[in-house]
Amino acid sequence: MDVDRFVRERTQAWDELAALVRAAGTRPQRLGAEPLLLLGRRYRAAAADLALARRLFPGDPLTRRLERLVADARQCVYAAEARRRSLIGFLTTGYWQRVREQPLALVAGLALLFVPLVLAAVWAVDDPAGAIGIVPSEFQDAAEPRGNAGLTPAEEAAMSSAIYTNNIQVTFLTIAGGILLGLGSAAVTIFNGGFIGALVGLTIENGNFGNLLQFVLPHGLLELSCIAVSCTAGLRLGWAMIDPGPLTRGASLRRAARPAMEIVLGTMPWLVVAGVIEGFVSPRHPSLPVSMAVGFTAAGAYWTLVIVRGRPGHQPRPLALSLR
Repeated sequence: MDVDRFVRERTQAWDELAALVRAAGTRPQRLGAEPLLLLGRRYRAAAADLALARRLFPGDPLTRRLERLVADARQCVYAAEARRRSLIGFLTTGYWQRVREQPLALVAGLALLFVPLVLAAVWAVDDPAGAIGIVPSEFQDAAEPRGNAGLTPAEEAAMSSAIYTNNIQVTFLTIAGGILLGLGSAAVTIFNGGFIGALVGLTIENGNFGNLLQFVLPHGLLELSCIAVSCTAGLRLGWAMIDPGPLTRGASLRRAARPAMEIVLGTMPWLVVAGVIEGFVSPRHPSLPVSMAVGFTAAGAYWTLVIVRGRPGHQPRPLALSLR
């Protein structure tokens, strides 16, 4: 085949590819379904033509023209912008899919938090003198008998700050503990659930449980949900090292690190939401029904998004995969 015949037979397809690349820019998805499929076909055909031209016409200007066209098309088809999820896409869909994609890890994270919480609460009711020992000093004021007086405004502010700081620390410690085969994540979560349960049991025993609920319930259920989900991220890191499959443990850990960090980063805004509720709702001393309504609404919204937005396949696959 001579170069003139080669050009005559392929020029129309190359021109179509060049026009599609110009129209797509760095966002091929703007083309629509049919042009997008045509872009993939024309790109593959041009890549094959380039391989043939390099073999038959290695020094011809045609080959250099094809090289530029294929390079531009490849950058368009496999553009990083097309494969990366946007921040909005991550917060509205990607994060929830990460939370839900390994249900056993999610159930384990919830169990590691709430089972010790319940057991510690029962223990604290039965043995308050022993249970007070596992409650950190910054939270022990809430466990003291106060009748109907509750905490003073200064004590409430101090406890609110301590709760928020503690939950941020716990969130990061749970994922860091995943490096210890997940045992660190489990230990941090169990301890956190244990001292919260002990605090609940102590307030039940001394008659302050209603006051604690009014103060903690609006933001507490959402914060506990965030801690359990963060534990899930740490457990996934640990399991990646325990069962690396065909990969080395290092490679398996690196592969698991990104989704784990996505879980933690996606959880941060919800901890901020809980902090806002804690700062603006709890200090107003809402009645117990109002506290319950706020708390269950916030946590309910979170878990509804996990169930609805976290469905597998909710978001189309990345463009680069669909064109291969």
